[in-house]
Amino acid sequence: MRRERGPYRYRRLQVLEGYGNDAYRAARKPAGAIQCTRCGAVFHKGRWSWRAAPPGAKKQRCPACRRIDERFPAGYVRLSGEFFEARRDEVLARVRHCETQEKAEHPLERIIAVENDGGGALVTTTSGHLARLVGHALKSAFGGRLSITYNRQDNLARVRWQRASA
Repeated sequence: MRRERGPYRYRRLQVLEGYGNDAYRAARKPAGAIQCTRCGAVFHKGRWSWRAAPPGAKKQRCPACRRIDERFPAGYVRLSGEFFEARRDEVLARVRHCETQEKAEHPLERIIAVENDGGGALVTTTSGHLARLVGHALKSAFGGRLSITYNRQDNLARVRWQRASA
């Protein structure tokens, strides 16, 4: 029996086990171009991008705008600790910077909301990828503890970042 290797094996296992089922992404790539009615992103030749819509593009909301409108995140980033409280603006600026960089190349990677609560903040994102990226950026810039958990069946990532001392 031949043993599979590399990314194809991983992707095949995802499909067989039902991973990657996201209700906000189409099961098949749509034929033709689509322009988002809310943000203006364009789906053309198999990918979403920031560009001018070709003539005859259909109008509908992109998966990210649908998630934002329905407030149904795919990623949660919990920020806490004394360091966060002391340097809240600096940490949140870093979070926004990560979103800006990622969104420039990938229009579906966005922050839904930043909610302050007792002793920290909760950042919700349109993808688990952006949540993970934000967590690693905060760990790299400020240190602290980082934990990431994935729920593949629900297409959900939970990231916790905290740093005790300022």
